[in-house]
Amino acid sequence: MSSTELVWFKSTYSSASGDDCVEVAHRPGTVHVRDSKDREGARLALSPTAWAGFLTHLAK
Repeated sequence: MSSTELVWFKSTYSSASGDDCVEVAHRPGTVHVRDSKDREGARLALSPTAWAGFLTHLAK
């Protein structure tokens, strides 16, 4: 799946320069994650369950 087929967004907690965070795109059954500084680079594709677990871990 190409970057143009996904709608990416960044956290509102990103820095003003906007280049030091991850971006996330949701698709049915998959959450895609990429580095905002390397938009054509490697990505993660996670199940919604794995993504929720990751977010829960971050909140601790």
